[in-house]
Amino acid sequence: MPSILVIVLNYRTPELSLKAASHALTAMEGLRGAITIVDNAAGDGSGQMISEAIAARGWDRVTLLQSGRNGGFGAGNNLGLRAGLPGGAAPDFVYILNSDAWPHPDTIRILLDTLEAHPEAGMAGSRIVGEDGALHRTAFRFPSVPGEFEGAVRTGLFTRLLRDWVVPIPVPEATAPVDWVAGASLMLRQRMLDEIGLFDETFFLYFEETDLCLRAARAGWSCLYVPASEAVHLGSVSTGMRDWARTPDYWFDSRLHYFVQNHGRAYAVAATVARALGEALWRVRCVLTGCTRRDPPHFLRDLIMHGLRHSVTCRSQRAIPDSRAVLAAERTARGGDPT
Repeated sequence: MPSILVIVLNYRTPELSLKAASHALTAMEGLRGAITIVDNAAGDGSGQMISEAIAARGWDRVTLLQSGRNGGFGAGNNLGLRAGLPGGAAPDFVYILNSDAWPHPDTIRILLDTLEAHPEAGMAGSRIVGEDGALHRTAFRFPSVPGEFEGAVRTGLFTRLLRDWVVPIPVPEATAPVDWVAGASLMLRQRMLDEIGLFDETFFLYFEETDLCLRAARAGWSCLYVPASEAVHLGSVSTGMRDWARTPDYWFDSRLHYFVQNHGRAYAVAATVARALGEALWRVRCVLTGCTRRDPPHFLRDLIMHGLRHSVTCRSQRAIPDSRAVLAAERTARGGDPT
């Protein structure tokens, strides 16, 4: 039976992280593997609380790792990925689970069976619903210049004209290949990670799973959306995104890094101009029709100022990593022969 490493990343959500781990333990019954909770330098006593709870509940399949620093979503998960299974062995598959997400009892097994039945697939993501059962849209196309404009202008005419670039896609009713899926309940094939590398730690938060899926696609791996595999997700508990008074710089940094690294500086400029133009037209429409503006305050100004301030050259100078170089680096990090 293939082995599975479950990783739950904690950042100031100890109760939720323990709940996620508890659901994962149920979903791992009859499967080979282990669960790692990574405390991402929460600094609020979370690590101690989780450690004591693991011991008190007798969870011998659960391990706590302290990151020592909060490097973001990718860095925290990478710590668990590099540590591997207890004893240091690499698993066959890795299941990434948000601390505020709870898989159904058959979720992990369905993802595993799907990936075993589709050897060309490098990853598979679950159907995500809220606590109220409402479906979350978590299957997407890759971001693009037309997609940036369409997502900002939010007008039916442009959506119809640019339908092939709309980033959120209709939720598939059966297992289907998609460009990328959200990382709340996501299984990754270790062989794919050995080839393309782990999460890019330049991303502090947001766009890291999009980047990983794009690198996988360019290496010939597909990404599957699996509606039979379901998880409940609260959403944005650690990040507070729903209550943002203003979009943080790290969101703009991640967005910029994604476009520059994967498409080049000129394309990143075009994507930002398209987003800004779409936002401006949307605001004009709201003035004329009285529609409700849904963006955080000052979003358009912050977008433009961020682009000007960085001139689309800072923070994103690194080229797309060569898969052979990434593989050598990851093998070296695990103590193996880089050749």
